[in-house]
Amino acid sequence: MSKSVTVRSLTARALLAAGVLLAPVVAEAGAGPAVAPEAPQPALRICVSAEEPPYSASDGSGFENKIAAAVAQAMGRQPVFVYADKPAIYLVRDWLDKKKCDVVVGLDASDPRVLTTTPYYRTGYVFVTRQDKHLDIQSWNDPAIRKVGHIVVEFGSPSEAMLKQVDRYNDNMSYLYSLVGFRSPRNEYVQIAPERMAGEVRNGGADLAVAFAPSIARYVKADPALRMTPVKDDASRSDGQKLPQTYDQSMGVRQGDTELLAALNAALVKARPQIAAVLAEEGIPLVEVAN
Repeated sequence: MSKSVTVRSLTARALLAAGVLLAPVVAEAGAGPAVAPEAPQPALRICVSAEEPPYSASDGSGFENKIAAAVAQAMGRQPVFVYADKPAIYLVRDWLDKKKCDVVVGLDASDPRVLTTTPYYRTGYVFVTRQDKHLDIQSWNDPAIRKVGHIVVEFGSPSEAMLKQVDRYNDNMSYLYSLVGFRSPRNEYVQIAPERMAGEVRNGGADLAVAFAPSIARYVKADPALRMTPVKDDASRSDGQKLPQTYDQSMGVRQGDTELLAALNAALVKARPQIAAVLAEEGIPLVEVAN
């Protein structure tokens, strides 16, 4: 088994059935007409990171695993997950572009590297606090942000940019790096696990976490001590440029793969109820799709 990519079909029997078609069909004497076995469904190869919860996991528990499977079934295809041993940020470059798989789930609708489907949901960043702290923070413009204790954010995110904007980065920098063993994101991909972010708020290490809702909703929903508040989409940089807090989410295919794109768009419509159920189960707050 390769350490870099593992291909796993959700229904191995369907793939094994392909070999049956090569065998001649022989009717027994006195038997009725021979019936050829059904042809297996064509595969939809889905690029996912092997261990990037809550998005994807090799045991299929990621919510993007579930969404991808629902869409594949709506297409009449067999969902086959191509698992990468790298974080999801590498999926387009190292898997999709190299034709190791055919579709990536959960990309921003504006991603220029791929052709993106019609967005199937829109969500944004959230503030996570303890219920008993009674911190009613809804915007980066709230003066209370300057007074709270530690704030944990995702590296490279709009939240990290806004932490600098409100002059809270320097007094949180050592704390943030301590959560990743003081490894530098300048030299390698480093990220604070969303479950760790929720745990920091739960245990009092931080007063506030700011994360992309799909990353952290599962952990907030499972912990009655925590609450989650959508960040108002009113943030801007020092130069006045708007810094969006909500994003349309799409699936992506290789540039030029218009036939698969059209099939995915049709399937997204068919699978809308199943997708909505997955998002609701995950506890992800939704806003109206912009595009």
